[in-house]
Amino acid sequence: MSVSTGTRGETVPTAPPGHPAVDTADVSALLERGRTLSTPVLRAAVGRLAPPMDTVAAYHFGWIDAQGNPADGDGGKAVRPALALLSAEAAGAAPEVGVPGAVAVELVHNFSLLHDDLMDGDEQRRHRDTVWKVHGPAQAILVGDALFALANELLLELGTVEAGRATRRLTTATRKLIDGQAQDISYEHRERVTVEECLEMEGNKTGALLACAVSIGAVLGGADDRTADKLEEYGYHLGLAFQAVDDLLGIWGDPEATGKQTWSDLRQRKKSLPVVAALAAGGPASERLGELLAADAKSHDFDTFSEEEFAVRAALIEKAGGREWTSEEARRQHTVAIDALNEVDMPARVRDQLTALADFVVVRKR
Repeated sequence: MSVSTGTRGETVPTAPPGHPAVDTADVSALLERGRTLSTPVLRAAVGRLAPPMDTVAAYHFGWIDAQGNPADGDGGKAVRPALALLSAEAAGAAPEVGVPGAVAVELVHNFSLLHDDLMDGDEQRRHRDTVWKVHGPAQAILVGDALFALANELLLELGTVEAGRATRRLTTATRKLIDGQAQDISYEHRERVTVEECLEMEGNKTGALLACAVSIGAVLGGADDRTADKLEEYGYHLGLAFQAVDDLLGIWGDPEATGKQTWSDLRQRKKSLPVVAALAAGGPASERLGELLAADAKSHDFDTFSEEEFAVRAALIEKAGGREWTSEEARRQHTVAIDALNEVDMPARVRDQLTALADFVVVRKR
């Protein structure tokens, strides 16, 4: 069977219907504000760790290189800190009120990255070797655990009723995140996963923490539970849109932009949305893809597959409709997220900025 090998680098190239092109300058300013306000507090929190965990964590965050020299590494997109600060403003508080929440969420997010990279065998993140590859699996586990503990410590030290409410939301989101990772791993050993199961897993793994990020600042700012719940609804569906785009990037993303290997998710046999949607679609391409993936699961030579072999699988996913379905799902989840914002009384400027961040999520290439 002759199949075009497809293309990488383009995923969801246009703004959602009815929305103007994303104002990248405005979004960049929001992301930079999140970094500027949260990084000093994040560095101070990491500085509490005992050696060598403090150094390992500093490497993970991109503050030093593998030799311990100062570095200006890629610390990630900072979407969650930006959301936490906007969350505080949605409740009528100053953005600084959301900083402890922003840092706590970022600590939990990075706890999950450290563990996920080890479990998935990922050797590259943000264009650098991952922590487990440089410092060993034990340090990746210990530092991840320590970051999770720091996140709760940071919030509870505030000593307010609002801090207790915020911590409760964070721990619930973390438990769901772990549930999602467990589901993700179990799905790798199954021949078929339904679209519904995949969306549930991604809602746990990505949606829950983004939902927490966009409510935690509001809670710290004194928002009531209804407001926080509606903001969480926005964040949850934004998380599903975010993960759908991540799934597209995991197969077709440009390695120069993503910092990961070509065909990254295919190499890990991940049952991501494009794969699951393609397998559920039916038709010759779907059936052939199912045959190849079933054979891959039994293959002892999978680790030696060529670029061409992964490209053929990616092309079959695309031909079966998995790529387009996932693009449309990202847009659909984006729409549901924006609709949730309409039920929250907040300054128009904050609503526009939350909308701009949602638009950014579905057009990004990294």
